[in-house]
Amino acid sequence: MRFSALVAAALVPAGLALGEIINIKVGENRTLSYNPPSVNASVGDTLVFEFVAMNHTVTQSTFAAPCSNFTFANGSTGIDSGFQFVATNATTFPTYSFTVENTSAPLWFYCRQTGHCEKGMVFAVNPTPAKSFADFQKAAEALASTTASGSVSATGSSTATSSSTSSTSTTTTTTSGAGAVHFGGAAMLMSAVGMVAGLVL
Repeated sequence: MRFSALVAAALVPAGLALGEIINIKVGENRTLSYNPPSVNASVGDTLVFEFVAMNHTVTQSTFAAPCSNFTFANGSTGIDSGFQFVATNATTFPTYSFTVENTSAPLWFYCRQTGHCEKGMVFAVNPTPAKSFADFQKAAEALASTTASGSVSATGSSTATSSSTSSTSTTTTTTSGAGAVHFGGAAMLMSAVGMVAGLVL
């Protein structure tokens, strides 16, 4: 019991979450979708996106501008997995994860592959009745006539940006002011194992 308390105390200050793991499939059955399309998460829960087909992203946006990148006033961007290409006959799949740090407001995401968001490929964390997933998806689909991808600042102003083509690298651990910590691959597990090993030795 005492050892467990020491491990928990050591992990929490290191920023490692002890919450639930929530799995989301991206592009399942070669569809333009996240499955499930929205989740309810608590502080400390980790969302793990598994890219199973085609070439998609998980990119943070806002409810007001569903198909535009979220950008903070200081110029830093919100959560973005980068493009995750999956070969047709793949047997292993890239993943991208982040841990929820703040649940005071919903988080909104989209796929920034050309045209995917406008076809309804969006995702939400903790939508509300006032700002529902269905309304968010409808707003994205209403942008179908727009062909350029843009970015939106924390204040809501838009600027045009270009999309990159593909990336297969796994995201490393970083911190975002958007209420989440990013983890790529096995970074979270390896950090936890290292912390426990340090306490035992």
